[in-house]
Amino acid sequence: MTGLRVREMTIADCGPVAEIRIRGWQTAYRGLMPQPFLDALSAAEDAEHHRARFGQGDGSVLNLVAEQGGEILGWACHGLYRDGELRTEDAELYAIYVDPDRFGSGIGHALLQESLRRCTTAGHQRMYLWVLKGNAPARGFYERAGFHADGAEEPFEVDGVPVPEVRYARELPG
Repeated sequence: MTGLRVREMTIADCGPVAEIRIRGWQTAYRGLMPQPFLDALSAAEDAEHHRARFGQGDGSVLNLVAEQGGEILGWACHGLYRDGELRTEDAELYAIYVDPDRFGSGIGHALLQESLRRCTTAGHQRMYLWVLKGNAPARGFYERAGFHADGAEEPFEVDGVPVPEVRYARELPG
C-alpha cells in the first residue's frame, strides 16, 4: 500500500483503534460468537478502556498502528508470551485488527511484519498467537505468514457459547 506507515500508537489513536477493533470483532466473528454480544460492543467504552490503561505497565507491551494520510487503518499489539499468569521470553501477538473495509489490502501484513521485526530485534526466539478455531480467514492469514498450529487449544466461551482458540507459533530468525 502506497504511503502506509506503521508506527507506535499514541493516546490520540485510542478512539480510531477502538472503532477498528470493535468493527473488526463484529465483522470477523459474525457467526462465531453470539450476535447479541457482538451488537452490544461499544467503541466508546473500548476507547475509554485503552485511554485509562495507556502508558501503564512496564513497557513490555507494544501497540502499533498503521496509518495512511493521517487515517488509522489498523492496529496490532504484542508483548511477552503469557503462560497463565507467567510471562516467558517468547513473544506473543495479542491482537491485530484492520478496518474491515480494507481487508486484503496489505495493512495486516504490514502490521504483522513490523511486530515480527521488532520481536526479532528484541531477541525473542519465537512468536505465539491465539486465534478462534473457526476463524478460517485469520488462520489462513497467519499460515501464509509462516505460522503453524502447534496443537495447543484453549476453551473460550462467550455468553455461554463455546468458541475455542488454537495456538499458532512461528520461529523467529536469530
